[in-house]
Amino acid sequence: MPLGASSEVGRLRTVMLHRPGPELKRLTPRNNDKLLFDGIPWVSRAQDEHDAFAQALRDRDVEVLYLVDLLVETLATEETRTRAIDDVLESRHLGDTLRDYLRAALADHSPEALALVLTAGLRNDEVRGGFGLVTSLLAPDDFLVDPLPNLLFTRDSSVWIRDRVAITSLAMPARVRETQLTELIYTAHPRFAGTPTIHGAHHEHVEGGDVLLLSPGVVAVGVGERTTPAGVERFARHLFADDLAHTVLAVPIAQERATMHLDTVCTMVDVDKIVMYPNVADRLQAWTVTEPEPGVLDVASAEPFLVAAAKAMEIDTLHQIDTGLDPVTAEREQWDDGNNTLALAPRLAVAYERNVETNARLAEAGIEVVAIAGSELGSGRGGPRCMSCPISRDG
Repeated sequence: MPLGASSEVGRLRTVMLHRPGPELKRLTPRNNDKLLFDGIPWVSRAQDEHDAFAQALRDRDVEVLYLVDLLVETLATEETRTRAIDDVLESRHLGDTLRDYLRAALADHSPEALALVLTAGLRNDEVRGGFGLVTSLLAPDDFLVDPLPNLLFTRDSSVWIRDRVAITSLAMPARVRETQLTELIYTAHPRFAGTPTIHGAHHEHVEGGDVLLLSPGVVAVGVGERTTPAGVERFARHLFADDLAHTVLAVPIAQERATMHLDTVCTMVDVDKIVMYPNVADRLQAWTVTEPEPGVLDVASAEPFLVAAAKAMEIDTLHQIDTGLDPVTAEREQWDDGNNTLALAPRLAVAYERNVETNARLAEAGIEVVAIAGSELGSGRGGPRCMSCPISRDG
């Protein structure tokens, strides 16, 4: 399949997922807030739910790639293993004694064993050497390498735009290492050989959940808890420089947990239909950014998001499908990721089955809903879109 995507709703051909694994078993009541989870998931049930999600995609002819499988294959060469080890040992809290020991120890790991450390982390009581001041002062169950439970949400660490992949810059400390792994995969795995990359973890913060490909050439980017205004400006410059977009819409959203990304309040389900949290729909604004000449950005005055989007997309109306029938129901279903749908094709979308009212509104609007369970998957605040990184979509 050709790699890349130019919209949110072209028929999905290939997607990257991450099946919940040992990293989720590292969550405790003491660290779940730091690791950005609202609860402690029942891991085996989360795996069952995720397997059903993946099978629903396969049943509709979507190729499913797993992040850890790609990582293991990437780590098959000594060069990539060395690069991965250097990345994970950058942490300033290790100290030279422990760092030198871990560099040698991890070099002897198989690709599978190294991938496990990179994703599930490493505790103080799991090392057999490198003993010194750092290991002495840390508690036995303190992490030397933090686990990455948010790998489940593959949408955030990379975004395909046309034939290029944007390596994003994640804002929360608990997620910074995720982009190291995705960048390693995209730059060293044979499947992605020669794929151009843009942006990168060294640039201002932009997260994939804030990036919506409204139509070919039109990209909306949320600005809130995770993506900064400076991040949107830098991202827009990259898109314009590589002729990946002609219009970028900067869309401020509330800087709070319930609306951490733009895709927690709206997602596309057809070429001219968007499911949207009604409690913010009337006040959601957009600043339209264009590049009238190379390197010069023009920022238009704010307009209602739906108006600005329709203008940029050159359609009469971007039709809004509300989440829920009343403000309380809408708020409940927005919290349960009712807006966070994954389009498999125009008018065909995956959604959590628990959002009964939202799914009914989608069906009334002619959208076929593939309903999946998400009682445990949702404990990290993310729905089907958050859990999927489209790698190949039809135009």
